[in-house]
Amino acid sequence: MNQDQLQILIDQITSYALDGVSALVILLVGWWIAGRAHFLVRRALDRVPRIDDTLKPFLSSTVRYFVIVITVVAVLAEFGVQTTSIIAVLGAAGLAIGLALQGTLQNIAAGIMLLILRPFRVGEYIDAGGVAGTVDAINLFTTDMTTYDGIYRSVPNAELWNRNILNYSRNPTRRLDLPVGISYEDDVEQAMALLLEHLVQDERVLPDPEPQVLVTGLGDSSVDLTLRCWANRPDFWSLRFDLNRNVKLWLDAAGISIPFPQRDVHLYQVSSTPKADASEMVPSSDARKVTSAISGPDHEESE
Repeated sequence: MNQDQLQILIDQITSYALDGVSALVILLVGWWIAGRAHFLVRRALDRVPRIDDTLKPFLSSTVRYFVIVITVVAVLAEFGVQTTSIIAVLGAAGLAIGLALQGTLQNIAAGIMLLILRPFRVGEYIDAGGVAGTVDAINLFTTDMTTYDGIYRSVPNAELWNRNILNYSRNPTRRLDLPVGISYEDDVEQAMALLLEHLVQDERVLPDPEPQVLVTGLGDSSVDLTLRCWANRPDFWSLRFDLNRNVKLWLDAAGISIPFPQRDVHLYQVSSTPKADASEMVPSSDARKVTSAISGPDHEESE
């Protein structure tokens, strides 16, 4: 190897070494910038009260991943890879990943739609086709929930997005309907006035819309009344439980009974037909056979 070839080899090694060092520096700096951007964006979003808590982790993570992608492209460009080639490789890889991870991409798309349309927020209690609980966090792939009995539940976003969602925490007030049955022998007007009087006196019952006591049906064994009122969402369950107990006490104090389901049974006596004689039911020839069979062999020998 002559001196010129050696010089060319040294220049190439030096060039590759500088490119490698530059790529490493770009990678480290880009990774640090991505983490720093994630932290700054999250802190900035925490200072804006109008932005929902469900959007904060998603937006900060999106910024971080965007910076990482730019860093990787810059590192590849440092080694002389053409941008068009990078785009083609990313497109092919994206297509392959999309076909292989269809379910995962569905969860990502569903998570984005949940964050944009926001049918529920963090801290709200929902029921999505039997999947019920308080929302703790909405992530890119899953939604973290806590059931009413304190059990942690991780639900894929696609499962929530494809179901009807009942949000029990979105509206500030809720309507309460409590059915009550009274006997047909009791005074309906007295019972309605009594229940409405006590219902209005409860501070948790909202005056607008006005509380009502309605006759909603005539059952088999009772006149069906319904107590209807509106209450603030935090007072809903406590008011319902208290009314279940107090209604019984109010009606008992007024002498109004709450009947249990019952049925009247009417019995009719039917005269029995006389039984036919055994000799009439058996033909004469057969009767002789029966008689001989009963008499036995001793009777035949005596003849």
